[in-house]
Amino acid sequence: MATKEKEDINLKQLVVQEYKKCALSCEYFLRKYCYVQHPTRGKILFDLYGYQKQALNEFEEHDYNIVLKGRQLGFSTLIAGYSLWMMLFGNDKNILVIATKQEVAKNLVTKVKYMHNALPVWLRGNLIEDNKLALRFANGSQIKAVASSKDAGRSEALSLLILDEAAFIENAEEIWTAAQATLSTGGRAILNSTPNGVGNFFHKMWIGAEEGANGFNPILLDWRVHPDRDQEWRDRQTEVLGEMQSAQEHDASFIFSGNTVVNPEIIEFYKKTYVQEPIAKQGFDQNLWIWEYPNPGKSYIAAADVSRGDGADYSTIHIIDTESSVQVAEYRGKLPTKEFGDLMVQVATMYNDALLIPDNSSIGWNSIQRVIDRGYRNLFYMSNDLHYVDVESQIVDRRIISEKNMKPGFTISRRTRPLIIARLEEYMREQSITIKSLRTVSELETFIWKNGRAEALDGYNDDLVMALGIGLWVRDTALRLRQEGIELTKRALDGFQYNEMPFIMGNNQTKNPYELDVGNNITEDIRWLLG
Repeated sequence: MATKEKEDINLKQLVVQEYKKCALSCEYFLRKYCYVQHPTRGKILFDLYGYQKQALNEFEEHDYNIVLKGRQLGFSTLIAGYSLWMMLFGNDKNILVIATKQEVAKNLVTKVKYMHNALPVWLRGNLIEDNKLALRFANGSQIKAVASSKDAGRSEALSLLILDEAAFIENAEEIWTAAQATLSTGGRAILNSTPNGVGNFFHKMWIGAEEGANGFNPILLDWRVHPDRDQEWRDRQTEVLGEMQSAQEHDASFIFSGNTVVNPEIIEFYKKTYVQEPIAKQGFDQNLWIWEYPNPGKSYIAAADVSRGDGADYSTIHIIDTESSVQVAEYRGKLPTKEFGDLMVQVATMYNDALLIPDNSSIGWNSIQRVIDRGYRNLFYMSNDLHYVDVESQIVDRRIISEKNMKPGFTISRRTRPLIIARLEEYMREQSITIKSLRTVSELETFIWKNGRAEALDGYNDDLVMALGIGLWVRDTALRLRQEGIELTKRALDGFQYNEMPFIMGNNQTKNPYELDVGNNITEDIRWLLG
């Protein structure tokens, strides 16, 4: 065989080998054969950064991905390269790019075309359609760009749906709903955007992804992932754009909107410092999240907010370490009121018979009655007839529960609501509470001032926030007085000798030094005061 023929055979074998490598690995394909237009360096090979490689892996591992990113990270270019790889090495791949405007969507298709045109001839596809908004190959694969509309994506059998800058698409929710049927046969989706405040479709989908509630895999990319950027670079962005704008553009921060009840910087601090995955998820719905199991030597608060169980709101429970103010467990779910009453008893009992503080709204009474029927012995009582400071004295002397017509549970009213919200904000501001739940922190991101009232942004919930506020207010007021009562009692008991204490049982001196005569030949065991 002639040398020329041998060289041709070797070259063909090499091409086949390279083609196979490219087909098997998008990363290999991009890094070795794809060129991109760098803003300062011109035409260069697409040498992926570490965060881009990781994102490619996640694209392959998960059908649905949502990307919250800062600007100028080359992520749209990465999505373009991934789309080109899908089309070249897969038959009949149908990719649709939807953006706020046709021009924005066209930009991603333009990136795909640039990469394709710069490929070696043997890697290029056989083009049968090539225009500003679409690219189609002979193998049946195509990509096209459209502006956002209610019908965008409807009736399309999609392999990949890309919502580019999804936070800025006004009717994104309708588009996503319309596209669901087209993706149900195995299609993939990438929702990609910088943040645009809270309350929009993209923000809701991101929160759901973080909580594992909607099937999306969250990918967070702020300015720190880029190896060429440092704090000096970030500080310059603040000088140019201002703190709020630079936080949105580069920190991938939703919440610098200025009207959250808790300062956005504090919320961000909690998210980065304390939030962590629970060590266990329990219950039939896996919605009881646990970070610390009960410690026999500790006391706990179980603060709860009750919902109907069949609507948009959730029933929630916070378990808080009374001494350290650490959130150790949390429930958020939708249960009928009777079953939620059973759950409150179960969880409160589990945590050393925690002081159970459910809200006693009209819906809450159904759950509270279940707690009473089951004989739970450490239920919180309060009275609307008394000034809120006087209400707390029940913790020191339980006899007043019946005398002053106290009712079980906590009443959220015009009088108490501002108090518990102010206490919550104070705890957060002073970092006196340790919140480990992403679900709670996410609610704080959308807990805003609206016409002078603190409440959840439309379409969001504040059930965890309100339960937490109740728990912190009771901890910081009623339990403080209880502790004072315990100390006073201990000092009083220490001042007597056992045989000098005027405790009686009938006409005889009792053998129980903690049984007091409360009048009318009635005695009361006060050992509960000693914890």
